[in-house]
Amino acid sequence: MKNFKYIVFYVVALCLVVTSCQEDDVEFGDIVAPSNIQIEVDIVGADAANPNGDGSGVVNFRATANNAISYQYTYNGATSSAPNGMQTYNFATLGLNTYTVTVVAYGTGGASSSQTIDVEVLSLYEPPADLITMLTNDSSRTWRIKSEANSHFGLGPVGGIFNEFFGAPPFDKEGVGMYDDRYIFNVDGTFTHITDNTNDEGGDDPSGTVFGREVLINELNGPGEGVQNGADIENYPYSDYTEQWFITAPGGVETLNLTGIGFLGYYIGGDHTYKFEMRSANEMVLRSTDGNGQFDWGFILIAE
Repeated sequence: MKNFKYIVFYVVALCLVVTSCQEDDVEFGDIVAPSNIQIEVDIVGADAANPNGDGSGVVNFRATANNAISYQYTYNGATSSAPNGMQTYNFATLGLNTYTVTVVAYGTGGASSSQTIDVEVLSLYEPPADLITMLTNDSSRTWRIKSEANSHFGLGPVGGIFNEFFGAPPFDKEGVGMYDDRYIFNVDGTFTHITDNTNDEGGDDPSGTVFGREVLINELNGPGEGVQNGADIENYPYSDYTEQWFITAPGGVETLNLTGIGFLGYYIGGDHTYKFEMRSANEMVLRSTDGNGQFDWGFILIAE
């Protein structure tokens, strides 16, 4: 009798599991990949006389697709989330150049489709000499997050007051993978991020860790996961790397651009551009919008 009860219990439990799985399948729905991706391109200042723009290098994109629920853009190896399908890029290589942008549209169940487009854009901006000198010392210059300053790191509304929502007090982020980073700007346009400057005394050790935003930091594709603390990922394992830097001025605002996965202080994805809020001979205050289009993140850096 006891064995019979166990058998009945097992059968009932199995039925419940099967029923539950079947209900989950029904709720999940069909997996549908987006189709008919359309990309609208607005080159700022373009007209009949200037089909490649006004020389600012700014281009606005808008993607639509059937059955799409979100979008991503990829340019120059960097991927940015664009939930509403809209994205702006600042193309800064002097002269008339062709740039390749890929849009990925996501449907239900993670199904995706992509479309690639080439745009020919004119850029005429040349950064002021004093900005280049400040950044590179006309050769090479190393910078760090000014951890001893109030609001050296924080966040605020997109386009709003600098670090309005939160400004870190001095040394507030000690030990999370931010303060031991160094950022080297070379006059030839190369940018090197040292992810741990404390382990190089006996020779170059490229290993280190960085600090960033949950989910977005996965764009780095590092060897480990780091430690989650709320929406922050602390001490995400990542080695030294080199990218490129260049300066643009969309709308007259001086902007530092980093290629690929290049970033400063806290990884937020996005377009890897940092607008100058203020700069002096040895210090710069920057802001950048994250890849979710949710916040502007602020950083104060000081030259070593």
